[in-house]
Amino acid sequence: MKKLFSLFLIVLAISVNGQNATPLSPSVLTPELLVLKQVSHDFGKIQQGRPVTHLFEVSNAGAEPLRIENVQASCGCTTPEWSTEAIKPGGITTIKVGFNAASEGAFQKTVTILYNGSQTKTITISGIVFKAAATSAPANSSIALLKQNNQ
Repeated sequence: MKKLFSLFLIVLAISVNGQNATPLSPSVLTPELLVLKQVSHDFGKIQQGRPVTHLFEVSNAGAEPLRIENVQASCGCTTPEWSTEAIKPGGITTIKVGFNAASEGAFQKTVTILYNGSQTKTITISGIVFKAAATSAPANSSIALLKQNNQ
């Protein structure tokens, strides 16, 4: 009788615990297919008027081919380039993200990757654009003096 009562308590505890458990989120049920080696890149200080680029590595961690359908930047100063070819399971590709450093100051831009229908991932680029010098080098008045002395 004690064994039967103990068994009843165990079954009751499991059923009560199961009713109070939170359901698993979809991300727990389905593994990530698209894996990014890095989700952000800081360009640091870059000169105004000099476009910069960075390659983000993307891999397919799933068992089925992965297709990147669109890559959309948050503004026109950021330009992504990617392959429309399907990425085989275990395969790797890159997304090239360019930034036109036209405006002076700090920036942070996002790029959204749309893949396999309606799944998305976001990557971020950031940095600080400093004003370009008016000339390539300051004028050196000593050169004229040296030229006069050597004649």
